[in-house]
Amino acid sequence: MSQIDSRIVICLNSISWKRDGKEILHNVSWEVEKGQHWAVLGLNGSGKTTLLKMITGYEWPNGGQVSVLGNLYGKTNIPELRRSIGWVSTSLDDKFQFRPSDTVLEIVLSGKFASIGLYEDITQKDLEKAIELMERFNIRHVENQTLSSLSQGEKRKAMIARALMASPKLLILDEPCNGLDIYSREELLSSIEKMMAQPEGPTVLYVTHHIEEIVPSISHTLLMREGEVIAQGSKRATLTEPLLEETFRVPVSLNWEDGRPWIRVNSIQETLKTGN
Repeated sequence: MSQIDSRIVICLNSISWKRDGKEILHNVSWEVEKGQHWAVLGLNGSGKTTLLKMITGYEWPNGGQVSVLGNLYGKTNIPELRRSIGWVSTSLDDKFQFRPSDTVLEIVLSGKFASIGLYEDITQKDLEKAIELMERFNIRHVENQTLSSLSQGEKRKAMIARALMASPKLLILDEPCNGLDIYSREELLSSIEKMMAQPEGPTVLYVTHHIEEIVPSISHTLLMREGEVIAQGSKRATLTEPLLEETFRVPVSLNWEDGRPWIRVNSIQETLKTGN
């Protein structure tokens, strides 16, 4: 692999990408360093998913350069690099067709091999790690149950634990709270907060539409609109009413409580009338 600065987890330099003649990403530059956790915010169609595909090597830019974990794309083995990247997304759930008989423990263990089902020998160390992860996400009590018997919140926790079995250096959480009720959302966010507080844990990218999901351990935010970066940097500098209004196209009021930002939408009817 061609090595870049290993302290930089992600470096996008003037990335552009078109599909069917339409520019999806325009001149996007972004740098993520070790020790940072980022939230990525934007409306549907803002380019968030395309950005993730660029980072994981499933899409290739028409212009610009991508390097991840010190490796410059175009001069590295992408499938090998992906072993160091965990990606948990509700949009990927259908791709993981686990066997109906697979238990939660087996599903978590399979994350070490990125396989659907267990076909390789499991060591005692592997078992201990899987148990520790299930305890961390409070799903040890369902370890012998099948995935279909779990609540949506428990399923998300199981998939995150599975991703962590491979000890990724970068973990992408793509709208992990999508479809969860308030209790399940807060329980999952609490588990994610504890995970990010681990000093030896992976760098986390947390993609969401909802800024109230930005827990205290998330240090930075990237704001996107129509394929362009509106703002990037520390969350206190970027999560401001003017920048959020530009990102989400509605007037908002912003408050901080217990280290988390909360917004209220103001006078949306007038905004909808004008289309601004």
